[in-house]
Amino acid sequence: MTTVYARPYPSHPGSAAAEEAATRFGVSIVPSASGRSDPVAEARRAEDLRFDLVSIWDHPVGDRPSFETWTLLTWIAAHTERIGLATNVLGLPFRLPALTAKMAESLDRLSGGRVILGLGGGGNDHEAAGLGAPGRTPSEKVDALEEGLDVIRGVWGRSPFSFQGEHYRNERAVVEPRPGRPIPVWLGTYGPRALELTGRLADGWIPSMPYLPPRVARAKIDVVRGAAEAAGRDPDAFDYAYNVGVRIGGPPADDPERQVAGEPDEVVERLLELTEIGFTVLNLWLGGRREEQLERFGTEVMPALRRLGA
Repeated sequence: MTTVYARPYPSHPGSAAAEEAATRFGVSIVPSASGRSDPVAEARRAEDLRFDLVSIWDHPVGDRPSFETWTLLTWIAAHTERIGLATNVLGLPFRLPALTAKMAESLDRLSGGRVILGLGGGGNDHEAAGLGAPGRTPSEKVDALEEGLDVIRGVWGRSPFSFQGEHYRNERAVVEPRPGRPIPVWLGTYGPRALELTGRLADGWIPSMPYLPPRVARAKIDVVRGAAEAAGRDPDAFDYAYNVGVRIGGPPADDPERQVAGEPDEVVERLLELTEIGFTVLNLWLGGRREEQLERFGTEVMPALRRLGA
């Protein structure tokens, strides 16, 4: 079967138009399986509103009914045409890296080149224990993340592929087909070693506002940029994404370091400040009534930001 890669949104990572575009906008889709929401309908509406991507977090263990990340993202891909599809972020310890590479390539090929592979070292030890994944220290998580990325890029790049590390081993892996385009890899990282790894090996960085408030974000961006430059890479070719809590209307945010809230013009002003820090992708965690908030952002806030050149 020959797959024809669809033309992505102008701001899709890796496209020529992405270099001309300014800020890209995404929205996090809650993978709820409670029946009280419709993740696919929400993704379709985001596409209609000209969002650039949808993302899904990866928390497979918990008492709230939820869909598995890859399965839901594939179902969304089948019901949309152009919008980017990001894992935000996939817990690498939950799935072997070579299999993760296979899954990403398959979905990217089937969706027409729309996947962004967001990866993390697995911050929640309770989830890892619940799934039977190996327990690791913070330092070991960074080491394993680097090895996992080496394996993913390795099986994407050559066949057969062998690897011997402390955490992962592969013997003459033949994983075909290999990607028809470079699949962007974003890392959700925070500590010095992990930030250095991001700048050295990844294509993008996606921290979250509650864990990295705007007042300290610029310094962290500088670490990523410096690591990219030290590795002989162009830091301006990177995606600097930010998970941002947003609520339009209602009272001010209880903690403005954790959420952007207010009337549309106030939200526009706050988000412009984030782009001035250096973020090139803003991925929304919507507060309040999600359907209403998605509509208001897509019709009142996002067009204003784009008119202002954000």
